[in-house]
Amino acid sequence: MAQALDIERWDLECQFNNTDHRTDLNGVDRLIVRRGQPFTISLHLRSGTFVPGVSNFSLIVETGPCSSEATGTRATFGLSGSIDETRWSASPSCSDGGTVSLSICSPPNAPIGRYSLTLDQGSRLNLGEFVLLFNPWCPRDSVYMDSDEKLKEYVLSQDGIIYRGSYKFPIATPWNFGQFEYGILDACLRILDENPKFHRSPEQDCAGRQSPVYVSRVLSAMINCNDDKGVLLGRWEKDSTDGYVGGVSPMAWKGSVEILRGWDTTSCQPVRYGQCWVFAAVACSVSRALGIPCRVITNYLSAHDTNSNLVIERYVDENGQPVQRSRDMIWNYHCWVESWMTRPDLSPGFDGWQASDPTPQEKSEGVYCCGPIPLKAIREGELMLKYDAPFVFAEVNADVVTVMKHRDGTEQKVLGSSLVGQRISTKSVGSDTREDITHLYKYPEGSSEERQAFEKANHQNKLLQQANETGLNIKIKTPEAMKKGCDFSVHAIISNRTPATKMCRLMFFSRAASYNGILGNECGFKDLLNVQIPPGEDKDVPLNINYCKYGGNITEDNLIKLAALLIDYSNKDAFLTVRNIVLEDPEIKIRVLGEPKVNRELTAEITVQNPLEEPLEGCCFSMEGANLTGGKVLTQTLGSPVGPKQEAKVKVKFTPTRYGLRKLVVDFNSNKLGHVKGYRNVIIGK
Repeated sequence: MAQALDIERWDLECQFNNTDHRTDLNGVDRLIVRRGQPFTISLHLRSGTFVPGVSNFSLIVETGPCSSEATGTRATFGLSGSIDETRWSASPSCSDGGTVSLSICSPPNAPIGRYSLTLDQGSRLNLGEFVLLFNPWCPRDSVYMDSDEKLKEYVLSQDGIIYRGSYKFPIATPWNFGQFEYGILDACLRILDENPKFHRSPEQDCAGRQSPVYVSRVLSAMINCNDDKGVLLGRWEKDSTDGYVGGVSPMAWKGSVEILRGWDTTSCQPVRYGQCWVFAAVACSVSRALGIPCRVITNYLSAHDTNSNLVIERYVDENGQPVQRSRDMIWNYHCWVESWMTRPDLSPGFDGWQASDPTPQEKSEGVYCCGPIPLKAIREGELMLKYDAPFVFAEVNADVVTVMKHRDGTEQKVLGSSLVGQRISTKSVGSDTREDITHLYKYPEGSSEERQAFEKANHQNKLLQQANETGLNIKIKTPEAMKKGCDFSVHAIISNRTPATKMCRLMFFSRAASYNGILGNECGFKDLLNVQIPPGEDKDVPLNINYCKYGGNITEDNLIKLAALLIDYSNKDAFLTVRNIVLEDPEIKIRVLGEPKVNRELTAEITVQNPLEEPLEGCCFSMEGANLTGGKVLTQTLGSPVGPKQEAKVKVKFTPTRYGLRKLVVDFNSNKLGHVKGYRNVIIGK
């Protein structure tokens, strides 16, 4: 006859289990475990002893408000002789008479989320709650990754690098993902519970959380707030008078912690404001917190194809100035995330990195979300696979067609090549260097594999594209260093490879631009009506870009778009070349004073030089770092302006709480330079 245990108290062994499951960075005050891996609890008896086969009871685990065994959100299981890692199971691991240790294991495909744990031996005893996460260390889990070095980077690392700038000049921007900071995991779980699918059918939604494909698609929708109570509101244009009224500039963010906490503590009101790298970084933080290996990638010269024809149509007038007739755009860069998982919902061969995009651009199945789509599907031109393959394929492969609109209403195709999908970048594993992953998205240009992919994708424009054999060509050349505040020259180089002298008109202009392709005011212009290029020669035409002209026009992106339009008088052919340049911010220098050790107060000495010939006002330093600044942003405002060519310097105290390699992320904000970023890697000793 079964004998009930007289249980006085119990211990979920949070310290041991969380450390064993690599979740101890979340804290050890509650149980956080990974699926498919056993964990241990202890039952302390008031009287009597545990007798195998005689002392018997069941355990019940439940997740969600409408749990059921049919959906896998509820399980009842008794004791067995050993753990079965394919299903919910429990086994006594040891007993000293007064204490019983139980080993409990979840299946590797259990839904993630908050669970209750109940012991049933006729009457029920609530043992408490625990959180179950994806387990990329478990070979049976669909997010399994067979590399400790990569797991350290893509799951455990709390900081990283996001690439901005331009494809000619990638700029490494530091970011504090902070997925293990206090309260962040709760915010991530709340994101799942606030998604519309949960409110429509909590039972089905909680059951769907067994799949990283399902979860990553939910996150893609919930990081933006366009259809729901999502985390971030996007804004791409600064108000000319009030700036980013009601919020902060997307440039101000240094990490995800402040954003996720802000959303969680304001009853899920969207945080204002985000742009693509902010959306992607927050999605990366949430994915890593839930146990999905994830990284942020940057696609330079990223096409935004709104009509799914794989062609970006651009229109210019007779002076080469853009005429806005299409929503299609070429973004200077665009960021999204890649998550590592299997794809049992697709035919074999599409496991691995999957692209998904939380920036609200176009709707997918009626919702602003995108992905996940296997990178291999994009590279092979498999546009019928889930999800949103045509849109992502266009981002890296679209053709660009430029049309000149004449005053009489006629249209003329403009010659010249435009690049799309260049230097697709992410942070390297284990270092702060840039890794180029373009080959994961597309085959080498001109290769037979590329042609086969285009044929499969029915990308006719690329297949029919012919090399320009007119013999007349134009390109833009820029100096290596273009620092903000300096004057410099850019050059249009016209090459004539025909046997005849060419007489041409050249319109060479520069305009301030935002990274998403929106153009601002002019920064310099030259219109030469009679440019003569002898046969076999080159013509170099300079254009001066002066700070007095561009200083008040450029946006926070520090971006200037150059365009040179050449008209051949002999046959009226038009040639256009376009190039984006990014102005360099001054370097932030960071010194850490004192020996870096856990729980020892340190001082960061931060210095930046004003590169301008005018003073900087409203100067403010702020810094944060995972396990360095207590999950907070430390801010220090200067009391006076910083004069021309003078240094701004502050000292900020902080106390590390964890040992190991950490990243101190710094922002310097002023009225003339905007937000300038810097970072310093710090090795914290025990």
